[in-house]
Amino acid sequence: MSTQPDWYLAGEYFETCNCHTVCPCIWLEPPSEGNCKLLVGWHIAKGYLEKTSLADLNVALACYAPGNMIDGNWEAVLYLDQRVTPEQWLALEKIFSGQVGGHLALLMGFVDKVLGIHLAKIDYELEERSRRLNVEGVACAEVRGIEGIRGGVSIVDNPPLCVVPSHPSSVARSQKLSYHDRHFQWEFSDRNGFYSPFVYHP
Repeated sequence: MSTQPDWYLAGEYFETCNCHTVCPCIWLEPPSEGNCKLLVGWHIAKGYLEKTSLADLNVALACYAPGNMIDGNWEAVLYLDQRVTPEQWLALEKIFSGQVGGHLALLMGFVDKVLGIHLAKIDYELEERSRRLNVEGVACAEVRGIEGIRGGVSIVDNPPLCVVPSHPSSVARSQKLSYHDRHFQWEFSDRNGFYSPFVYHP
């Protein structure tokens, strides 16, 4: 009987897509515009795959779903922090491609085509209610949390589909999303965003 290797990731994440706020995809509904153009960024505060440390690294993922996200057929491009060692590259590739189980394996099960895995200079910035991501030469994005009626940022917890199931997601609106790679040319703002801490493990 085979077992998955020991691994763990924890840190901060955010995402933004072209859907209207709040993204209907997390409720298993069709995207607002008939397709979903999604950019996700992670800052790994601490983590490992067996003996390989993955602390203080950044990862980004661009996904395109041509229809309802639960129908699959996603195309994806993965970007790994250019500071990685060869061992860290292999570890992150295994985790974020879903080869070692956990929630990321579930998400990658919707991906029909991985168009590439690339090293890039990735900057991830967070303030109290804002998150920013820059993938040099490829993408930049910024979201800002939406204040709720009782104060604080509105949250969504335990939807049927999400990037991070371990924590409630703060609901945000994009200040901008720009992504240009392969056949993707995305430019939009004032669309959906989420951010939260994250924990992933097998």
